[in-house]
Amino acid sequence: MMKCPFCGYTESRVIDSRPTDEYTNIRRRRECLSCQKRFTTYESVEMLPIVVIKKDGSRQMFDRSKIMNGLMRSCEKRPVPVAKLEALVDDIEQRLSNALVKEVSSTQIGEYVMEGLKELDEVAYVRFASVYRQFKDVNSFMAELQRLIQEK
Repeated sequence: MMKCPFCGYTESRVIDSRPTDEYTNIRRRRECLSCQKRFTTYESVEMLPIVVIKKDGSRQMFDRSKIMNGLMRSCEKRPVPVAKLEALVDDIEQRLSNALVKEVSSTQIGEYVMEGLKELDEVAYVRFASVYRQFKDVNSFMAELQRLIQEK
């Protein structure tokens, strides 16, 4: 049951249904049975809450915006479209949901981010890795660069 945003009536009829561009939601056009005004609703699959186990052992609810913020910082001044970053976050969230686990380590999420960034932009990958892996000195940073070069 959906409440009309105009008059508050609780009954409406569905006029049109179609999937969104990403096929993750269904967009429905509805018409209120009382005032006859039309409005749009979106239906999505309810995701199980995922708890992230931080490096210090504390636990937090999974928050996709934290991943997106880290990606945005890594890709600052790089030619990486925001849509590709959003797709990477969607992919990571989907992988976590498909694993059917209730808890995941922040380390695992970081590895997924690095896998995706390596494909999108190597400079952003190195930026993220330098913060994520907390390189202690130039030698550890160079070792990561050498590994990246060898993989090519």
